[in-house]
Amino acid sequence: MHPFHDELKKRLVRYCAIDSQADMDSRMAPSTECQHDMLDLMVTELTGMGAQDVTKTAYGTVIATIPGTAPGPTLGFLAHVDTAPQFNATGVKPRVIEGYNGGVITYPDDPDLLLSPDDFPYLADKVGDDIVTASGLTLLGADDKAGVAIVMTAARHLLQNPQIKRPTIRVAFTPDEEIGRGVDPKLPVDLGVDFAYTFDGGDLGEVTYETFSADFAVVTVTGVSIHPGWAKGKLVNAIHLASKIIDTLPQVTMTPETTDGTQGFIHAVDMKGSADHMELRFILRDFERDALDAKGALLRQVCDTIAATEPRAQITCTITPQYRNMRYWLENDMTPVTLAREALADLNIPEISAPIRGGTDGSRLTEMGVPCPNLFTGMQNVHGPLEWVSVQDMTKATDLCLRIAERAAQTD
Repeated sequence: MHPFHDELKKRLVRYCAIDSQADMDSRMAPSTECQHDMLDLMVTELTGMGAQDVTKTAYGTVIATIPGTAPGPTLGFLAHVDTAPQFNATGVKPRVIEGYNGGVITYPDDPDLLLSPDDFPYLADKVGDDIVTASGLTLLGADDKAGVAIVMTAARHLLQNPQIKRPTIRVAFTPDEEIGRGVDPKLPVDLGVDFAYTFDGGDLGEVTYETFSADFAVVTVTGVSIHPGWAKGKLVNAIHLASKIIDTLPQVTMTPETTDGTQGFIHAVDMKGSADHMELRFILRDFERDALDAKGALLRQVCDTIAATEPRAQITCTITPQYRNMRYWLENDMTPVTLAREALADLNIPEISAPIRGGTDGSRLTEMGVPCPNLFTGMQNVHGPLEWVSVQDMTKATDLCLRIAERAAQTD
């Protein structure tokens, strides 16, 4: 058995059982108090294993140093402690299926829930692996606690083995990645690295240097409220107008369920309110900036069109940038990507390099001047009850982390 196998399994189960779900509606940093439980645990564990300069910043990122034993660029290894707000993450009960037999995985807390290799071919390739899932009522949180376990295991190994040649390494654990607020403007300077890697990817061998560009949009609709018994000619129902906006936007194209590959989308993620006031939230995604801008323009045009049908209503559309495709910067200096590819080759792991239909903290870091591609952890089916991860994939990701560190020491 791989020497990191049991450690990774125990760390993942321990971390996933801790509620650390982010909250888009909160203005705190981190957005939820419960994230401090994970962040404080990172401080305790890093201090206990002998890391230097262990700090939890005012904006809720834990940063620490693994001293170098050889010259080379200062590296960063990152993962995020928060879990996604899209599905229940309270009361997670991780379970380990030892030596997966290739059949359908059932869930003790939801007998109707099934994880089948027929539906998820990646699972079919993991016969014999130890598979970690939740119990059926929650997500697992392997996104990104698998990454946290990988970075922590690699850090512990390096600290206990000073004979391993590596440059100075900075590890960091961020909050609120899932709501696009994981990278504080102060982080690039506080991190102090030449380049970095996030361990927040999926399939074995994945090296990502191209992500979506992303914007977040909020549409508000304010109608005219009046008693419905006397409403004729006076009431302006904000629910009706909000529904018209949704109905006017593309339905058979430009939505997540109708796009794939390099196609972008407009995704309605929330709609709430009442007859007098409605709020709609959208995420806009595309790989190219001009195409992303076009989607924002389309949303604004639809809002203006519906507003023109009812001048007594007020409709606003506010679009906020979230992150940009890291390719725009990495294509000018592929040093960290090349290093990761060489490390994969050393480990005989076939590389997967394809644009991912999402983003990472690395997207923001790269845009802010810290080149930061994303590497695999093995996590699958994230943000829902069918989330799972192979411990064997996590061991290979830990090997990759360590091999990158060793290779970096050879580049100076």
